[in-house]
Amino acid sequence: MVAGVRPFQQFVLKVHSRCDLACDHCYVYRHADQSWRHQPRAMTPQTVRTTASRIAEHAEAHRLNRVRVVLHGGEPLLAGRDRLRLVARELRSALSGVAELDLRMQTNGLRLDEAWCALLVEEHIVAGISLDGDRISNDRHRVRTDGSGSYDDVVRAVRLLGAPEHRSAFAGLLCTVDVENDPAAVYRALVQLRPPRIDFLLPHATWDRPPHRPHGPTDYADWLITVFDIWNSEDRPVPIRMFDSIRASAAGRAASTEVLGLGSPDLVVVETNGAIEQADWLKTVGQGAAATGYHVATDSFDVAAAHPGFLARAPGVGAMSGQCRRCHVVTVCGGGLYGHRYRTANGFDNPSVYCADLLRLITHVRRADGPRRHHRLAEADFETLAFGGGDADVVGRLADAQISLRRSLLAHLHKAGALTGEAWNSLLQEDAAVVDAVLAQPYIRAWAVQCCEALADGRKHPDTGRLAEMALAAAIGSKRRLDLTVPLRSGAVQLPGLGRMTVSDTGVLAAGELHLTVEDGRMRGSEAITFEPLRQVTADGISVGLEDTDPYRDCHTWPSAHRLSEDEAGRWQELFAEAWDILRRDHRRYAQDLAVGLRSITPLTPVPGRRVSDTSRHAFGAVAIALPELAEDLALLLVHEFQHAKLGALLDMYDLVDPAHDRLYQVAWRPGPRSVESALQGAYAHLAVADVWRRRTGGEAAEQARYWQAAAVAALDDIVAGGGLTALGLRFADGMRTPAGGAPVLERW
Repeated sequence: MVAGVRPFQQFVLKVHSRCDLACDHCYVYRHADQSWRHQPRAMTPQTVRTTASRIAEHAEAHRLNRVRVVLHGGEPLLAGRDRLRLVARELRSALSGVAELDLRMQTNGLRLDEAWCALLVEEHIVAGISLDGDRISNDRHRVRTDGSGSYDDVVRAVRLLGAPEHRSAFAGLLCTVDVENDPAAVYRALVQLRPPRIDFLLPHATWDRPPHRPHGPTDYADWLITVFDIWNSEDRPVPIRMFDSIRASAAGRAASTEVLGLGSPDLVVVETNGAIEQADWLKTVGQGAAATGYHVATDSFDVAAAHPGFLARAPGVGAMSGQCRRCHVVTVCGGGLYGHRYRTANGFDNPSVYCADLLRLITHVRRADGPRRHHRLAEADFETLAFGGGDADVVGRLADAQISLRRSLLAHLHKAGALTGEAWNSLLQEDAAVVDAVLAQPYIRAWAVQCCEALADGRKHPDTGRLAEMALAAAIGSKRRLDLTVPLRSGAVQLPGLGRMTVSDTGVLAAGELHLTVEDGRMRGSEAITFEPLRQVTADGISVGLEDTDPYRDCHTWPSAHRLSEDEAGRWQELFAEAWDILRRDHRRYAQDLAVGLRSITPLTPVPGRRVSDTSRHAFGAVAIALPELAEDLALLLVHEFQHAKLGALLDMYDLVDPAHDRLYQVAWRPGPRSVESALQGAYAHLAVADVWRRRTGGEAAEQARYWQAAAVAALDDIVAGGGLTALGLRFADGMRTPAGGAPVLERW
């Protein structure tokens, strides 16, 4: 392993170097680099095996949990079914026991038929299809060598891949933006095909070869804003990667596209001859711009990662031009795609050639995302959750919806006159992303719900001072100065996500309030203050709050534990790290969900002789657990409870159960009859419990897996037959039992 290199996590394999379309905007065939002419048409079996071995070597050296391999071209389907099956199996064999393989493909779709779709499903290859919108828009550029359009054949392929028996292999649609096309017509044509996702691609360009702008300096932003406004007004019926990435970056999460954000450049290309190259879009810069001189037969990916071309694309603001570093949206934009910064005079030390477009688009999306939030999911997300989850992007959107819901609760309380004054005004002055970071703390909603219930009952809630604590936490996050008087609660002030300040000054205690000042992210106040920080339990790739100070954590069935001693917190850290290793190794899909959605663990008071855990419907992002003796038990409880959290968040958005249905159901995991919602929750969580047991070894494991699967399916059958589910609930139940592709749910997981 070469010291100091950033590992690659995405590998693009050029399995075929030619294409059966002649698109005039293609960066491979129509831009500066014409090296494709000297590449063999297809990757040989030996090159495939060598590449697979190199990827596994790299993943093992860097202890990668998961690698993504994208089959590309040219047109990868030209390689033929036998060759692509060989590629998939060589990769899977090489990575077995090393890392999870996320195998993707980008295709024009012309050759897709039933046999191809069956192969994609069988080999777990998830394919994206390139389509530029309606017939007129698509056939403007995506044409055959004789000039005829490709629209009809591509749409036929999209519908075939989107059919229920093949949909698990459908990644979505890739659309290259042409500002001469009608944005509304393009959007409508794509959405009508019900793809799992849409990805809009800005045409590759540089300052030497700028993009076509027939109307003005922000043509591409104006085009995309038209699409965004329609999409936004229709409750975002399908995820659109560019818009979702802007929202994710603004909220402090990683963007899911290399066009935006400050993430690490973790992509490498292997050409059909085995040459290791940088990202393909560098081919628009000049002949040989993507070349490294390395080859899989002689060089490791570690050696390639130390190439100056990869090192120059260092993540972070410091690697960008001065203009970018001074820009207020740089943490969202990330300077744009690296290749789009190029100018012959000074290389890549420039903002993106789309800088004005990105600034206008980001500003528009962030403004629209402030006052108007949505509490719905795309249809594909709903299906993913029904199948059990395992998609970090979907969990991220669940978390976004919960923040939106919490904003709505605050707005309701303000309108009712419960939340006003200096603290409220201070929050209004904060950037939306800063406020969202505070609202992401799980027990904010538990407090807001109690306030709303008190108002509904005609009572004055005793703790509207919580708003002041939120304002202080936000001011610390934004490093803005704030002077505020905060009511004391049992002699303490609790800052969401940060910890608790306890006061010993008798005068302050008698007054019942504390005056505090925040400046440059630091707190100043009375000397008679003891700060008890929110401690974190950490493991490779995750950090979770150990919540033992928030007074609203007592919203669970079981009582919360006291403030933990250092030894107790140390034991939590030890066991959590062991449990996380188990989850990453044996339950990667659940680990992905937890890594995105789990914000805190609330320790519960142990009960001798039993595992104790709980999840509150009003505290998404938190699970409550009494620390067990074994890491295996902690891993199981984390999976079990977070499944409850996910379904609870979904139930906030959709009516899956009939509220008038009052029949009770017997379930295997609880004494006494349960409501239909409780039974559905239990079935959903215990399918995951069965899956955890199924992946363990030993006689007890197999028995436990069979028992919990049978118990969950029996409960699900009972509530379906009982008539307590809505039409949407029945659809969700069908997804729990038999996901797309027809495989039994536990076999698919």
